[in-house]
Amino acid sequence: MRVVADIPNPHMKVTLLAWNGKYLLKLEKGDFEQTYKISEMDVMGDAGARELLDEEFIEAALNRFSDMRDAFVSTVRRNS
Repeated sequence: MRVVADIPNPHMKVTLLAWNGKYLLKLEKGDFEQTYKISEMDVMGDAGARELLDEEFIEAALNRFSDMRDAFVSTVRRNS
């Protein structure tokens, strides 16, 4: 697996990786992580993979991070 690019974003860490014929978009915020696998055949190179990071996708990912945090906090409270 190789790092293709660290993509600047003010809300989360975004890393584009290449591995086994796929691009991986790795999003990290705090202790949580989301990874999206995209076939190299489905995008036009690194630039095509970066284009997937539009405003709507970033907003949905941030909402998912919030849901992940809420679910984790809830389970910790239930099991404490």
